[in-house]
Amino acid sequence: MAADTSHHAAIDRLIESDRHLAAVVARAGRPEPFRRPPTFATLVLLILEQQVSLSSAAAAFRRLEERIPVEPEPLLGLDDETLHAVGFSRQKTRYVRALSHAVLAGGIALDGPDDEVRESLLALPGIGPWTVDVFLLSCLGRPDVWPVGDRALQVGTAEVLHLDTVPSPQTLEIIGERWRPMRSTAAQLIWHDYLAIRGRL
Repeated sequence: MAADTSHHAAIDRLIESDRHLAAVVARAGRPEPFRRPPTFATLVLLILEQQVSLSSAAAAFRRLEERIPVEPEPLLGLDDETLHAVGFSRQKTRYVRALSHAVLAGGIALDGPDDEVRESLLALPGIGPWTVDVFLLSCLGRPDVWPVGDRALQVGTAEVLHLDTVPSPQTLEIIGERWRPMRSTAAQLIWHDYLAIRGRL
């Protein structure tokens, strides 16, 4: 089954069984599948997106693309000052250098079983559970990923379910159990609603 077909089939199943997600589709429509290529460049973008707005990260990534092909060797050819000027913090400069070296050494798996990908990426500095979850969901298209560390997902879930408080990652993990084994699609519906409410679709 094609990715977009399975995505919309999952939406159908979710909105049949959950009135809150049905209300999202009634309010904001159906999101298209959230897909990014499973590449080194995407991992660099995900590192840039950590703890900043998506628009800020995208602007920094565009500045990087204007200077080099976003591949390990060209990136390692840039000095720290250039990376800082592009928009990398000192920490993120260290993270993308470590990622570049690991890719060149063949030390990370960008495909394979979830546990293998997760273990491989988490071994790198600056790549935590949020980055891995988003990579598995958006790049590898895994159907049951639930990025509990994502702030928009936490806030969006509170809004969709009309909760009094924004859930912690631990509470969000429990909430997400109702949407297994389609938590990736549930997350995309909630993100879609979160952006629609804020006029950012």
